[in-house]
Amino acid sequence: MFEHVDFSLVNWSRAQFALTAIYHWLFVPLTLGLSFIIAFMESIYIKTGNEEWKRITKFWMTLFGINFAIGVATGIILEFEFGTNWSNYSWFVGDIFGAPLAIEGIMAFFMESTFIAIMFFGWNKVSKKFHLLSTWLTAVGANLSALWILVANGWMQNPVGMWFNPEMARNEMVNFWEVLFSPSAISKFTHTTSSGFVLASLFVVGVSSWYLLKKREIVLAKKSILIASVFGIISSVYLITTGDYSAKTLSKTQPMKIAAAEGLYVGSEKAPLLAFGILTKTTDDEILTDSKKFILRIEVPFEGFLSFMANGHSNSFVPGIKDLVEGNPKYNILSYYEKAERGYFAQQVLKEFKDIKDKESPEYKSMLARFSDKDFLENYLKYFGYGTFYDKDEVRMKMKILKIIPNIPLTFYAFHLMVMLGFLFLLIFSLFLYLILKDKIENKGWRWLLRLGILSIPLAYIASESGWIVAEVGRQPWVVQDMMTTLTAVTKINSSSVKITFFLFACTFTILLIAEIRILAKQISKGATESK
Repeated sequence: MFEHVDFSLVNWSRAQFALTAIYHWLFVPLTLGLSFIIAFMESIYIKTGNEEWKRITKFWMTLFGINFAIGVATGIILEFEFGTNWSNYSWFVGDIFGAPLAIEGIMAFFMESTFIAIMFFGWNKVSKKFHLLSTWLTAVGANLSALWILVANGWMQNPVGMWFNPEMARNEMVNFWEVLFSPSAISKFTHTTSSGFVLASLFVVGVSSWYLLKKREIVLAKKSILIASVFGIISSVYLITTGDYSAKTLSKTQPMKIAAAEGLYVGSEKAPLLAFGILTKTTDDEILTDSKKFILRIEVPFEGFLSFMANGHSNSFVPGIKDLVEGNPKYNILSYYEKAERGYFAQQVLKEFKDIKDKESPEYKSMLARFSDKDFLENYLKYFGYGTFYDKDEVRMKMKILKIIPNIPLTFYAFHLMVMLGFLFLLIFSLFLYLILKDKIENKGWRWLLRLGILSIPLAYIASESGWIVAEVGRQPWVVQDMMTTLTAVTKINSSSVKITFFLFACTFTILLIAEIRILAKQISKGATESK
């Protein structure tokens, strides 16, 4: 199998998609969170009738509009890449993956785009209450757009609610509600949107901190920090809660991701949770040994905390990378080698079925029925993707399987950076809220906090992107967990075409990002005077 793979094509296709996704996610979280902050601010304006709140609302609304307009472009390109670069994937799961995207386009996007026009241009043209309703519906629409995208991504992480059609050699949806309400989809949506709320809150706090340092827009800055700090604290607590739920979900659906994120090479009962660590450089063969993997490791001082996070019980067993690759019969964990054999068997059954020309023959009907057999589905077809790594030569198969373990250092450091920054943000919000309520935010002794507030804006983006690195790098090599690898999902095109578009997109997205930063900076520098 590997001998016929154009790894240059696969790597450049992955790089292009990662590039587009990373740039897209620079715009999306601010849209998700800032839309709700604006809605809260306008609600206060309607409630109090204070024109100052209207001015504040319109100022943040302007920044929201700049970010929203530029973010749409990267999102459109991202969806097109499924067809241009990943056509085999689109065929294999298009019936399932396409449904949430279609709903996103028909319902959420139209809802969002309809009411966003009223939100921006409806001042003094519609009633105050209808304008407020439009602002809230814009916020809901923006987050509904994220819902359907994240449902699709959650399905890729944990494929459910489907049936494999052997006649078409593709997966088809049989239970829409199972896809929508799967634990993976729920955890993906709640954790991702809450991270967007935190980022937007930090953005508001950071910009307001800059005004206070410059002694400008004092009233706007203080009121904005008050709203953003409260929203940020609530969102941070929600983010931590959804993170815990996500860990429990991953322990069942993607245990390798948990092992990589925690640097857990060998599993154990009462597994400790690492606060931080520095990994040693490890070769492929050393990954499956018990040798020392850390130069430095700092554990959370609660015995079995990782076991509790993963399974809800501190005495439970959490499998490590070695357990998942080599198997652990004591805990009924199949090895990757056994899964590869079973997946290869499922692939051979499909091949034999496709070779039967007479669709009315008893043999054809018997083989077709096999794809509805519970034993075959649960013990063989479930590991269909692992068949890609099967080799009759055990040494070669081991080399292939070792290569499909995700990038452990990247996953590990991204995960711990994300977690540490998340707790730092909660502390920042708490300090800002305390000082605003005590009216001490302008004291000279707290100017360092205002500078930290400005610094928290790029830190928020780093934490947000780190979360996606964990989600996507940690599940490699799967484009659909256990069912399809990136090797088989990629479009068979010339790798040079992908290289060219990679650099074209890189230039285009960088120009868009620079343009957004300059426009935002100009608007912030101008202040809220134009929004009166």
